[in-house]
Amino acid sequence: MTEVHRDTDSRICGAQTVVAGNSTVFANNLLVSVDADPNSHGAGSIIASTKNVYAHNKLIVENGDAANPDTLCPIPPHCGPDTSSGSPNVYVGS
Repeated sequence: MTEVHRDTDSRICGAQTVVAGNSTVFANNLLVSVDADPNSHGAGSIIASTKNVYAHNKLIVENGDAANPDTLCPIPPHCGPDTSSGSPNVYVGS
């Protein structure tokens, strides 16, 4: 099991996740991130790897999930701004 990734949790490029696809599911008082949420640098949509755990019919994101390039690509590591933190005590996955 892996930590649930949430709004304002960090990305490896220094950005934070901006939850856009979920408005009602929380972990530790922060919105839970779902597939395709962008980051604070613009773009960088997350590719959720969780299986069968959903919020608003979108897969929940976990710490360590990959992401598409953000608007600062080709500057490394903005071409793969993966998630790098999550909830201290809420887990998801198998």
